[in-house]
Amino acid sequence: MTEPTKGRMPALFLGHGSPMNALEQNLHTQAWRALGATLPTPKAILVVSAHWTIRGTAVTAMPQPKTIHDFGGFPQALFDMQYPAPGDPALAARVKDLLSPLGVSLDQSWGLDHGTWSVLTHVYPHANIPVVQLAIDATQPPEFHYQLGTRLGALRDEGVLILGSGNIVHNLRAIDWRPDALGYDWAVRFDGLVRDRLVDNDHAALIGYENFGGDARLSVPTPEHYLPLLYVIGLQQAGEALRFPNEGLQNGSISMRSVLIGAAA
Repeated sequence: MTEPTKGRMPALFLGHGSPMNALEQNLHTQAWRALGATLPTPKAILVVSAHWTIRGTAVTAMPQPKTIHDFGGFPQALFDMQYPAPGDPALAARVKDLLSPLGVSLDQSWGLDHGTWSVLTHVYPHANIPVVQLAIDATQPPEFHYQLGTRLGALRDEGVLILGSGNIVHNLRAIDWRPDALGYDWAVRFDGLVRDRLVDNDHAALIGYENFGGDARLSVPTPEHYLPLLYVIGLQQAGEALRFPNEGLQNGSISMRSVLIGAAA
């Protein structure tokens, strides 16, 4: 891990996939570990996770967030996992200030859900960097989430890594549990379309992803896993580099594509 940066931190979207990725060693988790070894060390991490959706906007503000096991039907070893990273009440207050006049609750009850810790256990396995989560307001349209991302941009110059954790394609009803399952045609097409729009910096098209037709409806049957991507692209500055540290589909209908903004290719 490198020394804490004095410049602008990158912004990162990770396709987190199955909670089992927290335990497994595979191409995706290897890519996450490689990121942790090469990215500048942040002062703190602000995570927008697909697994904290509420009515309204909130940010975790406790000094020691709990590890939340928000899933069922998995091995006991997954429920035994802990990610004891500290919180950062001062960062939570800073987020509230940056998003003003939007009402932001300083939450004392949530913690770190598996959208956060299942990836951070690979990226920053020592759990020694403060972590704060920002909730997704499920009542708001995609443009709202993109604009919130733009308003958080100052944090990048304050040493904060902003991480969106979700999946560009996420259709649990269509999952193929075979370990060698290939991506469905519609999933491959939509993932590729989003990739191309990211390369083109076509943020308007990505905000309006529902206009992509049937492939979008199958790939994003509900928006919570797609929306973290919009926060991250909202942070992109003119001319900033963009690359994909990880890609591919897991279980046929889950895109594992990651997007890194602001780091050298």
